[in-house]
Amino acid sequence: VALAMVVSSGAATKTSHASTSSTTTAAVRVQLATLAKPANLAPFVTPAVAGEGVYRPSGRTVQGHSAIFTTTIRPPDNPTTVAGVAWIDSNLLSARLYSGSLSPGGLFWKYTAPVSRSASQSLVAAFNGGFLLKDSRGGYLSEGHLVAPLVTGAASLVIYRNGSITVGQWGRDVAMNANVVAVRQNVTLLVDHGAAVAGLQANDIARWGFSLNNQIDTPRSALGITASGALVYVEGEMNIVDLARILVRAGAVRAMVLDMNPLWPVFATYLPLTPTGFATPSNGADLTPTMRQTPARFFQAAYARDFVTLFAR
Repeated sequence: VALAMVVSSGAATKTSHASTSSTTTAAVRVQLATLAKPANLAPFVTPAVAGEGVYRPSGRTVQGHSAIFTTTIRPPDNPTTVAGVAWIDSNLLSARLYSGSLSPGGLFWKYTAPVSRSASQSLVAAFNGGFLLKDSRGGYLSEGHLVAPLVTGAASLVIYRNGSITVGQWGRDVAMNANVVAVRQNVTLLVDHGAAVAGLQANDIARWGFSLNNQIDTPRSALGITASGALVYVEGEMNIVDLARILVRAGAVRAMVLDMNPLWPVFATYLPLTPTGFATPSNGADLTPTMRQTPARFFQAAYARDFVTLFAR
């Protein structure tokens, strides 16, 4: 993530990949470079509902800039429901994988629910991880613990030491190196090269995750990355084809499915009264109205599944 280092004494500006940690030299301040605000989405269904596809800021600002923009859009095959779309400026945020005693398992995690009070002071948003490992057909690495071997070809959410995050196919787009601190794999890519992968079936209830009670239009979630490096999170009650369509419309060039079925898709943003205030369940907001009390989950010790946090840099 490129940071613009501005020296107040008038020295030349330079680009650096350094940490955003505070410096003891008062003359130097770190200014984050922001991504261009996303273009609004063209609705699939006409006539459009007022505000449909129009991005609006959500959550706390970072250095005065909105880091997350959200909107809703109706899935073309299920227009009686809404899907939520979150566009995330990865330059402004630092990601961290939190692990759970159920998913991926284990009681040795430093980063696990609940999010600590100190961490909540810079928390902007959080969202769910993937399937249980037995269903993910992939591996899991975090905090130096390889819970399950990483699988070549698997769709992978990768977090680096500097907090940057991406989505790709393991062994092609992303691979292990000294800067990788977390990998969360979940089946194979749903979107690749800016298009839905071949062979998707609208009535599928198993290949892309087992649907509870065989419901085709079940809550599904996914995470993608755009050509500029922004993240795109999508959630709603829909089939797998519509999930891929919305990701592509939102600009994803690669995307992977995350968790699904009622209760598990979770995306919340937090807006404290002040820029450095504490994120709490009371100042959190769900991405879609069908999510169930999700702002509180990340602050509950009983929450035993993995999730990703996004903190202000």
